[in-house]
Amino acid sequence: MNAPAKRIALEIATPAGVFRAHYSARGLAELNFPAGRPGRKVNRGAAEKISGPIRRWHRFTATALKAILAGRPPRALPPLDLVGTEFQQSVWSALQKISIGQTQSYGEIARAIGRPRAVRAVGGACGANPIPVLIPCHRVLAANRRLGGFSGGLVWKIHLLQREGVTFAEAASLATPHGHR
Repeated sequence: MNAPAKRIALEIATPAGVFRAHYSARGLAELNFPAGRPGRKVNRGAAEKISGPIRRWHRFTATALKAILAGRPPRALPPLDLVGTEFQQSVWSALQKISIGQTQSYGEIARAIGRPRAVRAVGGACGANPIPVLIPCHRVLAANRRLGGFSGGLVWKIHLLQREGVTFAEAASLATPHGHR
């Protein structure tokens, strides 16, 4: 088995917390939700060693992430280095076609990729999405417009959907996440 490609991790400070973006030589490979306090900052000397393409991709990533968190569509995305099965790749491609403020069900995604009986597998591919928010798995709802799961946790899913103006079946019974209005 090949060793994983070297990645550079950089932080993106947003009003919702500090995200961590991981870049390979081919593009954005992973995006992590805020988890408590920010990690180590890249110091000036280390930042100078980051290649021009990664600096540029990081600007695209930060701008796109901040736009989505504000409920607006991003103007552009960095190149994405998505590693997954052919099935996962097809799901992630379908997710990128869901416009901001819109949702689809796991079943609709399964039908869109030509695998109508693979509803649970679509859920698994959504959970394995390495670049949540930019690849909008939060826009996928379970049957009857129920929330379903989310790799970043349901508070994040609710937060992102509400920012985009999406209503869903459980909205009336759930409180707005603290600090995410």
